[in-house]
Order: sequence, then structure tokens, then C-alpha cells
Amino acid sequence: MMTVVKVIELVGVSDRSWDDAVKEALKETAKTVRNIKKVEVVEFSGKVEDDVITEYYARIKLYFEVERP
Repeated sequence: MMTVVKVIELVGVSDRSWDDAVKEALKETAKTVRNIKKVEVVEFSGKVEDDVITEYYARIKLYFEVERP
């Protein structure tokens, strides 16, 4: 049997850390997407105010198997 994998790109946001931004994106996506098999971190960035990082952004790709009827 062949497996088809779909890839989506998301941005997770956290006020705590980049790690938390990745986990939040995965957690929220898992509420509506099944069969997630892999996460790939593409980029980290952040919002800076008064020389302090106030928001952490993690751009990720999630890979999941497409379900067949």
C-alpha cells in the first residue's frame, strides 16, 4: 500500500520561548489534524520591545499521512 504525506506550514507564537511556540503550534493543530508524523522547524524569530523579546515565533512544517476511505 502506498502512503501519501501532506505537508503544512504554520507559525506558533508564545510569550515564553521558541520551544513553547513549537509545542503550541503542534498541540493546536493536533486538535483537527490526525496522523501527524513529523515536525520540522524552519525558522525562529521574535518580536522585540525595549531590547527584550516579548513574543517568540516558530515557523514549522508538519507532515501527516493522508487518510484513505
